[in-house]
Amino acid sequence: MTARDKVLDAFEELLISEGARAATLDAVAARASVSKGGLLYHFPSKDALVDGLLERLTRLAAADTEAMAADPRGPSAYYVDSSVADGSALDRAMVAAVRLAQEADTRAREALHAAHHAWFSLILEEVGDRAIARAIVLLGDGLYYNAVLTAGGIASDDVAGTRPQDRAELLAVVALLKEQAAARR
Repeated sequence: MTARDKVLDAFEELLISEGARAATLDAVAARASVSKGGLLYHFPSKDALVDGLLERLTRLAAADTEAMAADPRGPSAYYVDSSVADGSALDRAMVAAVRLAQEADTRAREALHAAHHAWFSLILEEVGDRAIARAIVLLGDGLYYNAVLTAGGIASDDVAGTRPQDRAELLAVVALLKEQAAARR
């Protein structure tokens, strides 16, 4: 892992655990176990740190979009099946960007919008019906949201859809929605 990645990881961790206001340059340097000069060598300002994180998010989201497009089950099944809070690099980058967006960072909002738009576009292309595409996206988003709530002890496992059999049931619903979209064309 490069020093630059170590600093970005620290920034991401602080955003996730403590929020944007706590993710100061000093706090990031301390979390990354680098000097402030070492941090500033890679990221001369907090804005540069944000740019680095959003570049990471954009790269990870693009790779996910490619995997989604290549999945033999189709983008809809991929989206719903992968809508779990799993602590992956993409998951962490998304949560960190959401924390920035909550603080009215327009760059973070734009990066999140671009990722979501790319995923929605693939689903829409697959099913050909805007309402059904939206229902599939909301199904995946709800699955993700409930997984986060369950991990936080807020929702119960029977609702969250975190078990493999739950996702299998939801994928059956996706198949029905895709059939309905095909019938409407």
